[in-house]
Amino acid sequence: MAYYVAIIEEAGPDLAVGVWFPDLPGCTSAGDDIDEALRNAPDALQLYAEGVASEGRSLPAPRTFTELKADPEVADDLDTYMVALVELRARAHAAE
Repeated sequence: MAYYVAIIEEAGPDLAVGVWFPDLPGCTSAGDDIDEALRNAPDALQLYAEGVASEGRSLPAPRTFTELKADPEVADDLDTYMVALVELRARAHAAE
């Protein structure tokens, strides 16, 4: 299984908590609190992967935390926000 680094942003008590993936531009998730946002993140990751596959493309390999820290476009966000690893689960297909 692949694990992607997710960045979790809390915008305030009356706003949703956002989750985004530095390796997957446009792949986001949210929830009313951190727990809900993290529960929703694997579904967002799966839907993103399915969309990429339907376009005939492959997902980029997930970078390690160390590799992301070396990326100046991501390093400040890693220092500022919470970080989690989210698993890209293989979706079970029904037998035909």
